[in-house]
Amino acid sequence: MKTLVERVKEAGLPDHIALIMDGNGRWARARGLPRVAGHRAGATAAERLVRFAGERLGLRYLTLFAFSTENWKRPKEEVDYLMDLLREFIDEKLAEFVESGVRLRVAGEIETLPESLRETVIRAIRETEGGENLDLTVALSYGARQELTRVCAEIAADVASGRLKAEEIGEGTIRSRLYTADVPDPDLIIRTSGELRLSNFLLWQAAYAELYFTDVLWPDFTPAELVRAIAAYQRRKRRFGGLEGDGAD
Repeated sequence: MKTLVERVKEAGLPDHIALIMDGNGRWARARGLPRVAGHRAGATAAERLVRFAGERLGLRYLTLFAFSTENWKRPKEEVDYLMDLLREFIDEKLAEFVESGVRLRVAGEIETLPESLRETVIRAIRETEGGENLDLTVALSYGARQELTRVCAEIAADVASGRLKAEEIGEGTIRSRLYTADVPDPDLIIRTSGELRLSNFLLWQAAYAELYFTDVLWPDFTPAELVRAIAAYQRRKRRFGGLEGDGAD
């Protein structure tokens, strides 16, 4: 009898899965632990999932929402801990990424990151550029509204300088300037912890993504939970286009 993993692989995996990793603080609070303990447990869950997605599932594209532009408003001690944790995660996993064929990309305002993390990110992007198995995008200091605002400003500057004509602007003009320009839009977006919103994540790219919400807190999100989400996705009938295509049969 085939396992669920084997069945979802045979049914056809989505090309790109994106995850909003939510619930670290609540996970820690439920255990009487400081929030930072939840973040460390969340990093462990991310490491487990990346390895499973690349080595066992054979997923092609995976995006993790690690730190939003809004997260900068958190207490400085917590932000500093998160920055150190992210740097530590990338540093420790870099050799494994290279060996496993994982290509690391980062979506977000890299220039706003602390210098030590920024240097680590740039080095990891360069050293994993040849990875051909799993394309892993980590959204760091990322916000979709900020992304689209930046794109609009770039297009306006090109029009003002004469490099681009207004009538030439189309969806492709915008897409080519997104952080995810050379990555396909996500087919499936998963959010943990029971929250039912996108929270400024991939708003342009999510136009036709299937959304999956689970009450499981991120540190408890296991590979089995991912497989269940994929199985639910495979049971849906995806529709693209206008209201008629998106409506009920």
